[in-house]
Formats: sequence, C-alpha cells, structure tokens
Amino acid sequence: MSVVSPVLRVADLIGALSHALDLTEGQPEGHALRVCWIGMHLGHSIGLTQEELSHLYYVLLLKDLGCSSTAARVCELYLTDDRQFKRDFKLMNDSLPAVLRFVLKNTATGASALTRIGSVVNILVNGKQIAKELFEARCYRGADIARQMRFPDEVCKGVSHLDEHWDGSGKPDGLSGRAIPVESQVALLAQVADVFFMVHGRSAAIREVTERSTTWLDPSLVDVFLSLSDDDAFWAGLTSPDLKANVLALEPEEVLRTADENYLDDVALAFAKVIDAKSPFTGGHSERVADYTGLIALEMGLPLPTRRMLRRAALLHDIGKLGISNSILDKPDKLTEEEFNAVKQHPVYSHDILSRVDAFNDISEIALNHHEKLDGSGYPRGLRGIDISMHTRIVTIADIFDALTADRPYRGALPMIDALAIIRNQKGTKLDSLCVSALSRALGKRERRAA
Repeated sequence: MSVVSPVLRVADLIGALSHALDLTEGQPEGHALRVCWIGMHLGHSIGLTQEELSHLYYVLLLKDLGCSSTAARVCELYLTDDRQFKRDFKLMNDSLPAVLRFVLKNTATGASALTRIGSVVNILVNGKQIAKELFEARCYRGADIARQMRFPDEVCKGVSHLDEHWDGSGKPDGLSGRAIPVESQVALLAQVADVFFMVHGRSAAIREVTERSTTWLDPSLVDVFLSLSDDDAFWAGLTSPDLKANVLALEPEEVLRTADENYLDDVALAFAKVIDAKSPFTGGHSERVADYTGLIALEMGLPLPTRRMLRRAALLHDIGKLGISNSILDKPDKLTEEEFNAVKQHPVYSHDILSRVDAFNDISEIALNHHEKLDGSGYPRGLRGIDISMHTRIVTIADIFDALTADRPYRGALPMIDALAIIRNQKGTKLDSLCVSALSRALGKRERRAA
C-alpha cells in the first residue's frame, strides 16, 4: 500500500479532484484550473495580500463544490440532461430574450408536445422561485462542504457568494457592490472568461466580460482584466500542457497548505457528500458503503492502515458518477443499451480522477474495478478471478449490499435478509466467498450488539 508523503500539498489534491467538479458542470477538462489561472492573475494585479490570495486560490478551485446538489432538480424541472443544461446555462446572459430562448431550447426537448408545454409554462411562471431554490442549494451546500474540508470562513463565503452580481441581481442573497466578497467577484469573472474562451475564443471572452461590467461584474475589476487581456502569454497559459503545474506554482508560498493522513480522510468524506448529492437515490450511499467495507475488513482481520485505505476507496468509488447525467442515473425505467453503456463509464471516470492524486493510486484501481465480477460478467473491463484484488472484492460486496438495501429509481429497498440471500446466491461465482461470509458474520454480530 502506498504511503502518503508528509509534504503532499492540498493544492495538488484539490486541483486533481476539481476535475470531478468540471465533469458534473459539463465543462471541458481543466475548467477549474483555468479559472484559477485567470483569477490568480487578477488577484495579483489588484494587490491582494498573500493571505487573501490564498483564500482566493481555493475559492477558484472549489467554486463548484455544491454543483452536484442541483443536478437531480434540474432534470426533474427541465426534463433534460443536467450536464448539457449547465453547460449551456453558463453561456446565457440574463436578458429576457436570452432567457426565453434558453428555456425553449433546453426544456423537455425529447418529450411530447403536451409535456413540453407544461414544463415550459411551469418554468416561466415560477422561474424566480426555481432559480432561487437552485442557487441556494448550490451555493450553501458548497460552502458547507468547504467548511468540512477545514477551509477558513473567507473561502466558504467566497464559494457561497459566487453567483452574486455587482448590481444586486444575483443569487442567493442579492448582495451588491462591495458587499460581495472580492474572492467571489474574481471567481465569477474568471468563470465567465473561461467558459466563453473555451467555446468561442479569446475575443468572445473579452467581449462577454466587458458586456457584463456594472451588471454582473465590478467595473474596476473588468478594467484590470482588460489590461491583462493584451498579454498573449496570459491566454496561452489557458491551453498550456503544463497548466496544472503552472497553477500549482501560483499558490502563495508563504501560506502553502499541506495534507496529512487525517486531512485525506476529511477530503474523502467531503467529496463523498458531493458524490451522493448528485441523486436523491444515493443520499448517504458512499458513507454506508464505507461502513460496510469497514465491517468486512475488520471481520477479515485486516490491519488498520489497510482498513483506512479501504474506507477512502469506498467513500470515493463512485466519484465518476458526477460525469453521468441524472436523466440516466435517476431513470425509473429500464435503461437503453446506450444509456447503460454510459453508466458503465463511471468507474473509468473514477479511475481517471483519483489516479491524478499519487496518494490515491491504490484506491483508483479499486474504483475502476468495483463493478467487476469473478466470472468475467462485470464491467468496464470484464476482469475474471485473480485479476480482481481482494481489496476490490471487499468494496464490491459492500457496494452491492447497500444498493440492494436502499431505494432505487426502479425499485424499493430490500430487507437485509433478502439482500443477503441475493448476495449469497452469487457466492463463489460472481462474488468472493470470503467477503460474503465476512459480511454475513459482521452484520450478525452488529444485530446482536444492537439487540
């Protein structure tokens, strides 16, 4: 098992995991890193102190921490792909014609005419309340998770007020002018610039930021951005293959944050909450899988360091689901072949995200393989037998048991005895015998203790 270096930087860890937030927002890979590049150049230009720059740095990387909490509601209200919706939403200004075009384009496009009309009318009539609800969920949830990751109030408030506008028309609290944290204002400008740069190029980014001056954005901050925009190297940095390393170098040296084993545990738990907020059917799933994993591992006599690693793996095994639309994850009917193929990519996404963190190399392999079966019938690689590690087999059993005993879009939760019967029926064929037996014994002991 890999050992965490005592000099692991929090910036390295958060920068890698920010890819998961890019996925759930439907943004091109590296969005948070590019926003950080833009925002830190702005922060230096306006003369922020080292401590303020440190706060800004993490607001820029963590601005989308709460974004998964709106995914299911977006699908429910707009009857559409939440990732496509969010991607298009960031390209919209708030003029009435633009809002109308956006609603018509992105609401129930694949539904019947009657359903589509009903959805559009509901959104147009209740638009303000819907927007308030979505922004509150996103902003407040993001701030709460930042707090769990031990970030100071300045970072949490920066995340919470990302969507406030200079003229007071933003959300969630309608702040205006200097009442908006400077970190939030810088992050919003940087977000607008990157979104339009990646879709339409440099000129579009400059134009869009300029047009939002005095409404969305602080005009003095826009002026600073415009002075930066004359520098070709500033724009070249956004597409540099060394973007991640360059962004790491932007963290203020005087206040570098480092991570120890306990902090890795906190980050894993915090991102588990991001993952589980994606769907109403997965609330608490990752933490319960971590608990069942712990029960199995303890019953099997595994040492504490291994159990700790397995807990992190269980908490983060589904992080790739942030890249799957809720229109698929929450679908109550049988998935089409195309939809199921999309679901089968989530372990690949999980591996891609977690393998960016050296300290998570072990758990990235577990996340990749947690849907594999001993007989080769699993996914994404169809591994068989000895190709599946014992650590992976433990998390697999825990994941299946929780899925069976929790509500799902297509069925209600099963009683524990029925779930165990289903798992035992696959013992030795699809699922590891030792792990199944360990889970049965551990659950039995827990029930006896509870009694």
